[in-house]
This record gives sequence, C-alpha cells and structure tokens, in this order.
Amino acid sequence: MGMQEKLEQLKQWRDKIHAGGGPRRIEKQHQSGKKTARERIALLFDPGTFVEINTFAGDPDMANLEHPGEGVVTGYGKVEGRKVYVFAQDFTVAGGSLGRIHAAKICHVLDLAMKTGAPVVGLNDSGGARIQEGVDALNGYGEIFFRNTIASGVIPQISVIMGPCAGGAVYSPALTDFIFMVQGVGQMFITGPQVIKAVTGEDVTMEVLGGAATHNQTSGVAHFMASDEETCMQMVRQLLSYLPSNNLDEAPQYAAVEPPGDPEELLQIIPDNPNMSYDVRKIIRLVVDGGELFEVQPLYARNAVVGFARMNGQAVGIVANQPDYLAGCLDINASDKISRFVRFCDAFNLPLVTFMDVPGFLPGTAQEYGGIIRHGAKMLYAYSEATVPKVTIILRKAYGGAYLAMCSSSLRADAVFAWPTAEIAVMGPEGAVNIIHRKEIAEAENPMEMRAKLTAEYRDKFANPYVASARGFIEDVIDPRDTRARIITTLESLDSKRESRPRKKHGNMPV
Repeated sequence: MGMQEKLEQLKQWRDKIHAGGGPRRIEKQHQSGKKTARERIALLFDPGTFVEINTFAGDPDMANLEHPGEGVVTGYGKVEGRKVYVFAQDFTVAGGSLGRIHAAKICHVLDLAMKTGAPVVGLNDSGGARIQEGVDALNGYGEIFFRNTIASGVIPQISVIMGPCAGGAVYSPALTDFIFMVQGVGQMFITGPQVIKAVTGEDVTMEVLGGAATHNQTSGVAHFMASDEETCMQMVRQLLSYLPSNNLDEAPQYAAVEPPGDPEELLQIIPDNPNMSYDVRKIIRLVVDGGELFEVQPLYARNAVVGFARMNGQAVGIVANQPDYLAGCLDINASDKISRFVRFCDAFNLPLVTFMDVPGFLPGTAQEYGGIIRHGAKMLYAYSEATVPKVTIILRKAYGGAYLAMCSSSLRADAVFAWPTAEIAVMGPEGAVNIIHRKEIAEAENPMEMRAKLTAEYRDKFANPYVASARGFIEDVIDPRDTRARIITTLESLDSKRESRPRKKHGNMPV
C-alpha cells in the first residue's frame, strides 16, 4: 500500500471516529435536546483552535471498530487566547459509558493539564460505568478521582453536566472547583429513582431528584445553571476570564471600566431604619468594574453573595452578606458557600473583598442540630488561612461572632473600612439592652419607653464604627462614595504582600 492509499485510509478511519455513534445516534442526541461532544467543544473554544489527542486510543481493529473514540473526545484549545484542556463524553458511543481506555484518555488530559499548568473543563454526558468491563471501569473512576484531588488548588477544574451523571461518576465533578448544569438535560445523583423506590418507597422523577434546579437551589452541589448548552459554554468562558491558568500565574488583566451609575447612589441604598433590608448587590455593582459581578451559586444560600468581579482591571473574589434574605444572618449553607469560595480564591491568588452587614448566626434548633458550630468554624478557618490580600468594608451591622467570621481584623484582614452607618458590637442594641438593663426596664413605670430610651443611648454610644476605630480594629471610617477608590488603592498597596504560615503537611479544617 503506497503513501496515498495510506493517507486515504487514515482519513477514512479518522472520519469514522469523528462520526461517533453514527447519524442515527447523533440524530437521537439532537432530538433529546443535546449537542454532540464535538459540537460542544466547538462552542467552548476559540474557532479553529481545538487539537484532539488520543484520537485512535482503544481497539486497534479499525475496520470493525465497536466504540469509536471510546466514548470520549479529549484535547486542548484556546479560550480567549489561553490554553485550556477538555474531555467531552460522547453519549452517541455506548452511552458515553466509562471503560478502561475511556478513563485513561481523561487521565491523560488531567496529567497534561497539571504538567503544563492549564485549566481543565470536563463535559459530562454518560450512562455511567461500562458494566461489562467490571472492576477495570471502577478503577478508572478511582484514577480520575485521585487526579482531581492532586490537581485541586493547582489548576482550575470545571465540570459541566450536560446529560446523565450517576453513581460513582458524580464524585469527579464534586471534587472539581465549579459545576455547571444545563436545565432539562443535566442530572446528577448517587442512586436513581428506581433504586430509591425499591429501598425507601419514595416516588421521584430524575429531574426532581438530580436536575439543575435541585442542585443549584436545594443541595448546593452545583454552582451555575444555564438554560441551554450555548449559554452554558459562554458562562464557562466568562468564568475562565476571571481565573489564572494555574496557582503560580496571575489572572488576566483587563482595562479598568468605571461602574455604571453615580457614586451618590451609594448614599441612598442603606435604609435609615436598621431593621429594614436592602439588596447588597446594588452596592457591589456601584463599586466594581463595569458593575459586573459574576455570581457563584446565586440560587443557593441567598443570605450570602459570592462571586468574581474586577477592581481597576484586576480579578477579585467578592463576599457579602445579603440583608434581603434571612436578614443577612449566617447559617450552615451560607457558611459552607463562603468558606469554599474563600479557599478557592486563596488557592489561586485572587484578592478578597468582603462587604459586611451581618446581625449574627441564624438561631434555632435546626441550625444547632445541623452543626452550625462546625460549619461556622469553616469560615473562621478559611479566612484565617487565606494569605491573599483581604479588604473588608463594614456597611452596617457587625455583631458578635459573625462579625469576626466575615473577615475582621483579628482574622488578619489587611484593611478594614467602615461606612458611617456601621454598627460594631457584641450584639444588636435591642438584645444588649435587654440583658444589661433587664432589672431597670422591669422596674420602670413604662418599660417599653425605658427600653426604647436605653436602646437609643446604647446605639449612640456603642453601635457605631468609632469605638472599633479607636481600638485600631478599623483602618478608617470612609464616605461611601470613596469606597471604590479606597479598595483600589489598598489592593495596589498590597500587590507585593507576602505572608507565611507555619510549615505543616496540612491543617485539619472542620468539615
């Protein structure tokens, strides 16, 4: 066989692999509202930049190929000019099921990403383990889990759920940094509806059990929800724009963009009545570049707001209490959401900007029995452990242990600023007066009047930013209109920050 014939054969076999499960299965994939692995890759990368690797891995009998590409497409490409690795499971080939070679292809991509310091995006669409391969398939999952763990904190790892992801398969996404889910097609669960029905008697659909809404709103397993695959890939590209390629690189620098709106608006957002709520995102959007906040887990633990933004072109992590939901109290879910986000930002050298308005940890037996002490301690641990630049703005309430947990100076915030509306105290004025002046109020002719008078006195004397400023716990009390400028100049001054911790294998974080 001459060179020309061999080249024709190569093209024929490559085309066979690129065809995946063939026209009938591709049509079925499209009918179920899903794109093919290669179509998804085309949406993720800059046009014409994808390079496939391990194309011919699997059965060497190309003439009688049973599983073209072994049910997964792997390679690398460019996202806004930066290298990103990808694996995309191909549901048209054996239902995207994971066998030994399928797993080996994914492991190879993870190894290359680690060696070269580039992010990995996994596009998950699989029926699970290839049962006929038995323990080889299980071992394949284990090899992937190990690599996910070793890569954690070294390169960003992003999982996209674009079809079924069940059983052991869910633990690879769970080990990665961020999970995207596409509504209507992405599903995650350990045990499916049939097993649940057999074991517990519960009737539940796949969508209610493990759909995008469930994991974005209720379980907190997922971080982002997209209405369709095109939108999802655009969201992944947007997230990558805030992240460095690895833990030794800097995040991409962009041109600074002034926030929309007038800084004067900052004076109107916090109500005069300290018991009234407001949307903290209005403040964030008047402070960050272009008013753009790429919020993480926006539907979960809504009493906390976390996400990525830019200050003067530099990517930062934003953490804020949300008075619009549960009065901004910290609870179990908000503690988990904040602490994990803080640790991600610290791992990838993204400065942390925290907006504080917190009346305390949410009281109640449900929270105590659920372990709020253990979960709240995660925040203390995460902020204390973080060595990136940390800037905190106290907007209004800063009470008790929750004040400490939201990156106070005692947890080594590099700079803490307070608005004049800040109230920093062990507890709110009403609660404090009820304890301190309990006897005086009880013996008064008009207890309600006396309580109101003493509360006003306490608020004037203690619930303000000046006592903490006098102690040196706050760097400055600032005009709200100066917030953006102060954050930017502070981050610039902290650009060369170096902070060491005692040498150790690792700490023992409360989990």
